[in-house]
Amino acid sequence: VFSKIFSHEALESYLPKIQLVIKDTLRAWSSNPESINVYHETQQLTFRMAIRVLLGFRIPDEELGRLFEVYQQFVENVFSLPVDLPFSGYRRGIRARETLQKGLEKAIQEKLQNTQGKDYADALDILIESGKEHGKELTMQELKDGTLELIFAAYATTASASTSLIMQLLKHPRVLEKLREELRSKGILHNGCICEGSLRLDTIGGLHYLDCVIKEVLRLFTPISGGYRTVLQTFELDGFQIPKGWSVMYSIRDTHDTAPVFKDVDVFDPDRFGQGRSEDKDGRFHYLPFGGGVRTCLGKHLAKLFLKALAIELASTSRFELATRTFPKITLVPVVHPVDGLKVKFFGLDSNQNEILTGTDAMLGATV
Repeated sequence: VFSKIFSHEALESYLPKIQLVIKDTLRAWSSNPESINVYHETQQLTFRMAIRVLLGFRIPDEELGRLFEVYQQFVENVFSLPVDLPFSGYRRGIRARETLQKGLEKAIQEKLQNTQGKDYADALDILIESGKEHGKELTMQELKDGTLELIFAAYATTASASTSLIMQLLKHPRVLEKLREELRSKGILHNGCICEGSLRLDTIGGLHYLDCVIKEVLRLFTPISGGYRTVLQTFELDGFQIPKGWSVMYSIRDTHDTAPVFKDVDVFDPDRFGQGRSEDKDGRFHYLPFGGGVRTCLGKHLAKLFLKALAIELASTSRFELATRTFPKITLVPVVHPVDGLKVKFFGLDSNQNEILTGTDAMLGATV
């Protein structure tokens, strides 16, 4: 099912909707006279992308805001100790999950009843159809669980990587300008505007420097530290025997920090992935931001597409600057993010500083 949800065809159909959500969000950021908390805002952005694009829910903005707050409460308490006391994090998490599932059930029922005006199959459509193909009508509980899993997969790690991307573009203006040069050379950026209809999956796939930038963000600021695997066959590592059946943890971050193929590992240098150096091509498991093997992250292509679409919009139509004297420190738990969220001031969205009307939600509602 997930291979269909994240297939090339599915990603091609998601792309215009992802663009609309990002454009609308950047307009809102730039219309704010104050600086914004980038990490908090990118969490809202990725949540909205999951709700509007992946799931195709037509939830009004106000209700979507409330659902986001409940979802945050659920995520913040999901890993609490299972101590069921009245004011425990565990109890708050349970209550948030119940409220969240009620909201999702309402959205699912409305979606099932209103199928007109659709011009693409979203992830939830594919999930429902897959059940029918296998002769099994999914229950409401299964749909709610699948919906929650899709939101969870698209949310925290993508928000983390989006924040890291914005921070690195602020720190390295030459990288931002090189991105703009590539967009101009490919006919995507012209006179400060993205040429209409220029962004397709194959076009984005041909932006080699953009690919290097996203790879470097994910190398240096991998959202999660590692993953777990079960040992299928007893093996030996550095003189220690690891028995079959044990659970082991591999560290993505330590692997990236110690892999001999990466030169000057602490330096943000997208060119390390360019054709002249290709530092990620030596060896299978030196670069693994999405894990590796058969259990690699299924949503990795969607995550990279989202980050590339965000980078294109930032490079093409945004002006932004750090709103604090220094860059914030980075914390690694539960995912990589700046301790104060990264305060940034966004300005007018096009190079001519023309006012842009925010009609994206109306456009999105007409196309999903």
